Amino acid sequence: MVCLGNICRSPMAEGIMRHKIEKYKLSAEVDSCGFESFHTGDPPDRRAMSTALSHGVDISKLKARLFRVSDFDTFDKIYVMDSGNYRDVASKARSKVDLQKVDFILNTTHPGKNLPVPDPYYGGLDGFEKTWQLLDEATDRIAEAIKNNKQI
Repeated sequence: MVCLGNICRSPMAEGIMRHKIEKYKLSAEVDSCGFESFHTGDPPDRRAMSTALSHGVDISKLKARLFRVSDFDTFDKIYVMDSGNYRDVASKARSKVDLQKVDFILNTTHPGKNLPVPDPYYGGLDGFEKTWQLLDEATDRIAEAIKNNKQI
């Protein structure tokens, strides 16, 4: 899960997916990262933590980290939150195989549309809740695909 600073969207996506991996006992791993080094080592934004906790998911122990080229080797799929994140990740791809792993997370719910997950950072709690709902639906599709051994 990739966003810009790894303090709002991607840690929420990681937390939701982690919760579903445990809930459904899926054989999967999830992590999140970003491209802006300003927040490296920081916990998620307090509003992201509050929103997650209101849904029974604790993301307070997550720490922001930067995307690494080795993430292409570690993960089968790399979900990005918007076109800027896509460009950032794509710029690190070493091959077509790497690039094929990258997709917009909302393509799980709106195939081929490349829709962005709105960045709630400069807004209020309403924006975090909207982001949560979009990511919850997208991760439902990802969890379902993992359960059924399907590519998404």
